[in-house]
Amino acid sequence: MKKVGIVMGSDSDLPIVKKATDTLTAFGVPFEVHVYSAHRTPVEARDFALNARANDVGVIIAAAGMAAHLAGAIAANTTLPVIGIPCKSTNLDGLDALLSTVQMPTGIPVATVAINGAANAALLAIQILAVEDKELAKKLDDKRASDAAKVLAKDAEISKSL
Repeated sequence: MKKVGIVMGSDSDLPIVKKATDTLTAFGVPFEVHVYSAHRTPVEARDFALNARANDVGVIIAAAGMAAHLAGAIAANTTLPVIGIPCKSTNLDGLDALLSTVQMPTGIPVATVAINGAANAALLAIQILAVEDKELAKKLDDKRASDAAKVLAKDAEISKSL
């Protein structure tokens, strides 16, 4: 199975990224995590993106706040799928990061999840990998069924109590 490459612009993004790593771990998906900044370590970020396919990465997740150019900088240097996580910061509640991540020019796509949406970023990465992995696809189906059962149980509880 290909692994997921995770890049964050700062170690302050780790609490958010942890939700992605926890999700990947729960599904048994291998991953690697790095701190590379599009602005402070542009050479390392570029090298990571350029070498990701050769390093057996199948999908990249890039998390960044504030200027949030990391996902775009990574996507500019690879044709692997890139999923951006805009991270909330004290400035503009993450709206700046969301807009910087989602507004990519034609030809350099970045799939973007919600602000701080690391669990969904991991699930999207898993869905991408599951296109070629039936066992992983089954795990996703099972999770969806389990999630639906939990909601229906809560519905039954509320209906019964009211």
